[in-house]
Amino acid sequence: MRILQKYRMRAPSTGREVIVLAEPDKVYVDHETGERLEPVAQLLPLAPTASELPWAIDNLRFCNHCDQLSQRDLLDCPWCGQRMEALAD
Repeated sequence: MRILQKYRMRAPSTGREVIVLAEPDKVYVDHETGERLEPVAQLLPLAPTASELPWAIDNLRFCNHCDQLSQRDLLDCPWCGQRMEALAD
């Protein structure tokens, strides 16, 4: 279970972005320029979550019980709590 929130952070001068598991009140610095990284966006799913995959169409599937979208790496649907069918690869 991931308890820290993932953020997309950007270096203002270069525009370079990284994804960081951010801790509250901690300053994150770009390793190339040494400047402070600014948070641009929180990544979904929000913490706390059992999923490590970001919510993108490639990482989602429909629950076979309630027809709601959930992350591919979860076994149980977060909406109805039912065990989802195995994925066919």
